[in-house]
Amino acid sequence: MFTRTSGDVCVTSVPLSANDWLDQGLKTLTQSGYTALKAEPLAKAMGVSRGSFYWHFADVGAFHTALLKRWRELSTEQIIANLEQSRNREAPLNLLLRGAFSSRLPVEVAVRSWATVDPAARAAVQAIDKRRLSYIESLLTAAGCPPEVARARAQILYWAFLGFTLSDKPLPKQRRSEFLDELMRIANAPA
Repeated sequence: MFTRTSGDVCVTSVPLSANDWLDQGLKTLTQSGYTALKAEPLAKAMGVSRGSFYWHFADVGAFHTALLKRWRELSTEQIIANLEQSRNREAPLNLLLRGAFSSRLPVEVAVRSWATVDPAARAAVQAIDKRRLSYIESLLTAAGCPPEVARARAQILYWAFLGFTLSDKPLPKQRRSEFLDELMRIANAPA
């Protein structure tokens, strides 16, 4: 069990889990960038000692590896699992597009920024891009697209997602709706 400090008062609390640290890491990455992903600033933000950090992670490098894995789990694997569970209700590709274009994704932007300077982050982004493209392609193939058409459409849809995500000029809600309708039309057009 670790002790949190609140002003001059020490408060004994439930031990922090590795996921608590990783969630704080994603929040910190989004708000302050990859240079803030160090034990001391993270511990300070969580109101605990660095000992709690090192209880879960051998060093900052191990934390970074776990953080990128957590990002993959939240931003890709959980989304795919949820889509697979909802296959009976609506076409998964339509659900995926609606979700991907429903709001800004600051963690996505922060990780991709980190990947411009860090080889491990770059490798993680490349692996996620490959996983996501493969999944979109499989949805298109399952919907009846020939493999070469599915591959091309998957790439186009993914580029649209990246452009939307990385753009600093968000679309107004009405325009976003029109854009999404057009993307779904493209995705679902007969091959």
